Amino acid sequence: MGALFTKDTQAIFWNNNASAIQRMLDYDYVVNRAKPSVAAIVAPTSGNKFEKFFYGPDEIMVPIFRNTTEAAAAFPKADVLLNFASFRTAYDVTMEAITLKGQFKTVMVTAEGIPERLARKMNQAARDAGVVVIGPATVGGIAPGAFKIANVGGTIENIVNSKLHRAGSCGLVTRSGGLFNELSNIIAINADGIAEGVAIGGDRFVGSVFIDNLLRMESNPAVKYMVLLGEVGGTEEYKVIEAVKNGQIKKPIIAWCIGTIAKHFSSGVQFGHAGASANADSETAAAKNTAMAAAGIYVPASFNDLPRTIADVYTKLKAEGIVVDIEEPSLRTVPKVRRKKEFICTISDDRGDEATYAGYPISSVATPETGFGIGDVISLLWFKKRYPKWATDYLETVIKTVADHGPAVSGAHNAKVTARAGKDVISSLVTGLLTIGPRFGGAIDDAARYFKYANDHGMTPAQFIDYMKKEGKTISGIGHRIKSVRNPDLRVSGLKKYAAEFFPSTPLLDFALEVEKLTTSKKDNLILNVDGTIGILMVDMWRALGYSEEEIDGFIDAGALNAFFVVGRSIGFIGHILDEKRLGMPMYRHPTDDILYNVELADEI
Repeated sequence: MGALFTKDTQAIFWNNNASAIQRMLDYDYVVNRAKPSVAAIVAPTSGNKFEKFFYGPDEIMVPIFRNTTEAAAAFPKADVLLNFASFRTAYDVTMEAITLKGQFKTVMVTAEGIPERLARKMNQAARDAGVVVIGPATVGGIAPGAFKIANVGGTIENIVNSKLHRAGSCGLVTRSGGLFNELSNIIAINADGIAEGVAIGGDRFVGSVFIDNLLRMESNPAVKYMVLLGEVGGTEEYKVIEAVKNGQIKKPIIAWCIGTIAKHFSSGVQFGHAGASANADSETAAAKNTAMAAAGIYVPASFNDLPRTIADVYTKLKAEGIVVDIEEPSLRTVPKVRRKKEFICTISDDRGDEATYAGYPISSVATPETGFGIGDVISLLWFKKRYPKWATDYLETVIKTVADHGPAVSGAHNAKVTARAGKDVISSLVTGLLTIGPRFGGAIDDAARYFKYANDHGMTPAQFIDYMKKEGKTISGIGHRIKSVRNPDLRVSGLKKYAAEFFPSTPLLDFALEVEKLTTSKKDNLILNVDGTIGILMVDMWRALGYSEEEIDGFIDAGALNAFFVVGRSIGFIGHILDEKRLGMPMYRHPTDDILYNVELADEI
């Protein structure tokens, strides 16, 4: 199998453990990883879309998802799940990850005390699926210079002192997380550090056991010898003994089982971990140390002699040329003081010689010969995508269609009145824009929202009409004061013609036209109007472009459709403002004969 982790390994982190994630990212930066090791966070109760972390001196955004399935779909190459869920939830989280076949190669479970029945079931499911489980009750593991799980190794200073910033030649496997850090330091002092290390966890039933990890390290050419730190309780060390005897493991192993003091107690004692309790003589630390020594494994006389044994084995392997000197890599330094950014911008960048629109230099989109139009700029700055021509042409068609609807509508009226009061173009424009909302322009939003809702829920046209009636709402996008079946709105006809010719498909428009057949059978002016057509076709466009239903709902809820109305109608408002200025019109006063006065004498208090 080779190395468990590489410098390209990325993880999905279950539970937003900010300090552990930051330690991983600091490690990534120090060892010069090309990209951060944490691809995404799963936080079911969070309402945030991302979390900010430091990557060296700068901040990065790590996306947050509500469940593992969504995170995995967004990051299909993230093959490690770091399960920091509580012992009540950890089983379910791991089982979900295992069912995502082909996604995760490794799952680390930090929770301690998962019910043994569930732990055994979880571990077997992982084995059947070919997934390596580290834990439960573990701090994880590390591939020095490549990938580090959460808090393994401690602080950056301790990591460098323990030579965990680059690969050594030892493969380390322990049960204890605390002693894993201690052993890493001992190996760094007496040898050249570790090539890979795993703390398998302290619970009685863990996923990957000693033999699993040692066999993998046997096949990893970077590992030249192994250190195994077992403990009182269990019989997993005997599987290692058998593998040494039958030749499956040929590399030197240095091993010690802690807990030899247990023989001095008159009754069985549990030492910390759930699995650290001998239920038979063969499970005692002393018995296992004796058996390992008999099999040819390097077993020191005591834990205090372990450093000397490591130094002796390392010196021997170096003398034989099996271990060679390691060139120290250059490292980056994490700044002591880092300042959080107040704003985030993901659409444009003005720090270089030329500002960009979603990565495109302005000069590459601005002039006619570039082939970019207003629709392209909108797709880049509003949606961070470059749309195909049929879609950008549709966006421009929408803007041209809604640009003006005469001087009588509220927005144009306000803009004209303000201009006649002597105000500037900007002030006059703002007064017009402020009228855009639920009643003026809002039909585009609501038409998209309600027609999509009906279509998503499999309603028939008749059921949709009945649903809106029960909700006490008129159907947004249906109805016109002047136009009718016999006198159609040519703007709608033009939009439908364009969609029929260029859209890949128009399922929501087709649904809306079926609704129109029913509404016009009652009254011939209950036609699909221009606002409804625009909103409905926007949904069809986004679907054809591959957006998820959730993403489309997000656009609608954010007011993206009304934004097209704002941009288009601004063109018309400015036209009316300049018209007033051109004509030199005086201050506007509304005629009194157009006002119904109903003023009575005020009551005295």
